[in-house]
Amino acid sequence: MPARDRTAALAIRTAARPLAGGPQDFDALLELIGDARVVLLGEASHGTHDFYRVRAEITKRLIREKGFAAVAIEGDWPDAFRVDQFVRAEGADAEASDALAGFERFPQWMWRNADVLDFVGWLRGHNETHADAPPVRFAGLDLYSLHRSIEAVLEYLDIVDPNQARIARRRYGCFAQFGDDARAYGYATAIGTRPSCEDDAVRQLLELQRSATEYASRDGRVAADALFSAEQNARLVRNAERYYRLMLTSDATSWNLRDGHMAETLIEIERHLEREGRAPKVIVWAHNSHLGDARATQMARAGEWNVGQLVRQRLGDAAVLVGFTTYTGTVTAASDWDGAAQRMTVRPALPESYEALFHNAGPPRFMLDLRTPSPVRAALEEPRLERAIGVIYRPQTERFSHYFGASLPSQFDVVLHYDVTRAVEPLERTAAWETGEVPETYPFTV
Repeated sequence: MPARDRTAALAIRTAARPLAGGPQDFDALLELIGDARVVLLGEASHGTHDFYRVRAEITKRLIREKGFAAVAIEGDWPDAFRVDQFVRAEGADAEASDALAGFERFPQWMWRNADVLDFVGWLRGHNETHADAPPVRFAGLDLYSLHRSIEAVLEYLDIVDPNQARIARRRYGCFAQFGDDARAYGYATAIGTRPSCEDDAVRQLLELQRSATEYASRDGRVAADALFSAEQNARLVRNAERYYRLMLTSDATSWNLRDGHMAETLIEIERHLEREGRAPKVIVWAHNSHLGDARATQMARAGEWNVGQLVRQRLGDAAVLVGFTTYTGTVTAASDWDGAAQRMTVRPALPESYEALFHNAGPPRFMLDLRTPSPVRAALEEPRLERAIGVIYRPQTERFSHYFGASLPSQFDVVLHYDVTRAVEPLERTAAWETGEVPETYPFTV
């Protein structure tokens, strides 16, 4: 073992707080969070049961003990708003599974899974048993739902302002020839075969914002939440139009547009909570790549920023960034975009990675406080590889597809390591998921 690894391993063994699976596991984390107003809970993959379960347990404690008022996820606004209505005992859905039905777009398992189902049911029960207090909210930060958001804006305007709804339909009609395929719109505008819809999307957002005071002042036909959601959907259409139009020009440009939108949406959620007279305390669930400070990773060299960086720059110590890692196990993922969900074997982490160091040095499950100056922070500061599995897992190109350079202590305030993890369970299981999949090319990887 290299000298730097021996030093780091000793520091990890000294500083690691074992996680035994009991109620006291996260006492130290809640103490570190203190009076923070935004807590960002990451994940090393989009398909790991352990990450969803642990985030839910931490979130429950933050709601009960710290007064957090909203959970914001790496999901689309209209789909999450349907869940929000359910947990506030509004809307037409009778069961948590019904409320999650809006998550139809690939990858459905990210939010239509057993762990999210349990958490949404818990949140509904929490709000019902605390009926004397404002309900905890559930919101989506992402921008992929261009057409669903257009439909939501039109549905709102049909109720409150039919004349404006007709104008909005004419403006949004610019997107009509592409149906639900926003990528086709982006491609057509990028190669110049179709003019952009940018002006129409911007005008509709501005018109809705100009009319907001009038809509809000009307009688009980218009709820503040409905108006807020309509504005968010109109903002999403504006930002998604630009995202899809520019996504073919630069990876950094499209990434920054997406994470900029998520950070902007988070601010709007905080402002809405303040308008309700509540503390703007929000918990965010998203991938490590979105929530760890991009300045501490190779993303910065590519000109990319992310939600974690933007929130940390805005709030300083009032934001707490929590990352998750694993060494091996199984994961729910697809082999290609729009592919079927599979239960796949996660290869043991590469030897030069943080994950392998944690596997060799620490207990099977542990927490590291990286915010406080300490020997472990110093020992881990030198950059290493870090693994990231999104909705696609390609073990045959493991090194190229799933690792990037990072300095973990600058990226996160806290890291939770779970050495062996298992795949999240989709609500709709495919034959591929049930039978599982083992990489055929291991250990010959690049």
